[in-house]
Amino acid sequence: MKKYNEKNIREEYASLTRTLIQKGLTITSMESATSGQIASLITDTEGSSAVLKGAYITYSNEVKIRMGVPAEIIEKYTVYSKETATAMSEVCRKAFDADIGIGVTGTMGNIDPANEEASKPGRVYFAISTQYGTESCAIEIPPQPSRLMYKLAVADEIYVVLVHRLNHNFN
Repeated sequence: MKKYNEKNIREEYASLTRTLIQKGLTITSMESATSGQIASLITDTEGSSAVLKGAYITYSNEVKIRMGVPAEIIEKYTVYSKETATAMSEVCRKAFDADIGIGVTGTMGNIDPANEEASKPGRVYFAISTQYGTESCAIEIPPQPSRLMYKLAVADEIYVVLVHRLNHNFN
């Protein structure tokens, strides 16, 4: 089982933010399960205002829809799906006219009472949208000691995919 280390994750995101600044790239997120943790990690580094144009925390289905995620996607695939994460990443990227959009939805260590049939503890979906397309992923986060560590674990998994995309699409 993979162990997540808060200090390492924070260092990864500091490096990511510096890379985005160096490359002149902008980023945004629409976060549900991580409730702003990705945006927070990015802004922990000096100069991040040059890269983070803004972000949405869309904890409820209603707000996701209000921000532009099609209700039909949530109805057809559920709020916890690659399709919803994809829509979230594309909607925020377009809304903020950013180079990179990240969408995150899922369930941390419990069942979501508002979406019981769709939630599975530890299953998280995320997507990264760029001008080169959108990549979506489903991950299983093992039990963590706190909500913060669940969020940081998801952030670590997103970081790996995001850096891969940066290295292949933005050189």
